[in-house]
Amino acid sequence: MAKSKDKDNKGGGTIALNKRARHEYHIDQRYEAGIALQGWELKSLRAGRINFGDGYAVVLKGEIFLVGTSIPPLISASTHVIADDRRTRKLLLHKQEIDQLIGAVERKGYTLVPVAMYWKGNRVKVEIGLARGKQEHDKRDTEKERDWQREKQRTMRSHNRTV
Repeated sequence: MAKSKDKDNKGGGTIALNKRARHEYHIDQRYEAGIALQGWELKSLRAGRINFGDGYAVVLKGEIFLVGTSIPPLISASTHVIADDRRTRKLLLHKQEIDQLIGAVERKGYTLVPVAMYWKGNRVKVEIGLARGKQEHDKRDTEKERDWQREKQRTMRSHNRTV
């Protein structure tokens, strides 16, 4: 009897999260974009090799590109390909979404920050956020709120155990 492939095992998993983006920026809106990759980059992503922390998106000639994201090649990648791990990668969006992002970046002073990279089916998607930079006091407020939520959860758990 032939083995049937498990249909639930078709990607859908998170490749990378940019935790630093949530700390450094207020993310107002999120967009899902495709990304133009080469074959060796897909193999590296399947192995979980990506550095997302320094990445950002930039508008060039009416298109949006991902800059500063490092995808180091695998040792077993094709030897005839010269791999540039920090190359600029094109993000694939609808024209209307690109126009909205360009307007927000140029007129309102927003920044485009990659928030997450994940599999959707057999394709790689990048979630980019339309973000404003946080000031130092905003970061402290966010940290206080996070600590308060954590302490509140601890108190509720200990209270529920004793009851």
